[in-house]
Amino acid sequence: MAFLKFSALRLVLIIVFYVIGVQLGLGLLMSAVVAAILAWCVTYLFARDLRNDAAATLQRRFTPGAPPVRSAVELDDAAAEDALDPNTPVNTDRKPRNGAV
Repeated sequence: MAFLKFSALRLVLIIVFYVIGVQLGLGLLMSAVVAAILAWCVTYLFARDLRNDAAATLQRRFTPGAPPVRSAVELDDAAAEDALDPNTPVNTDRKPRNGAV
């Protein structure tokens, strides 16, 4: 999630600086270059914690042998499945009975 927040912040800053550059008459290409550089500078100087969290997220994601990241819902589902008796037959092809949820 930190990676998405950091990317969104940098994208918003690029758009803001690009619009300002175009309004100042820098031209389309020069505005894009200046916007990218300024967005990098601002996030580098003022978003250290968010940048570090994003880097840690990417490092965890791409480390060989790292366990997959699972949400709380997935963990709850896995715990519920583990609690079931493994010898209980499961038939998902039939419709549930009228009283069952």
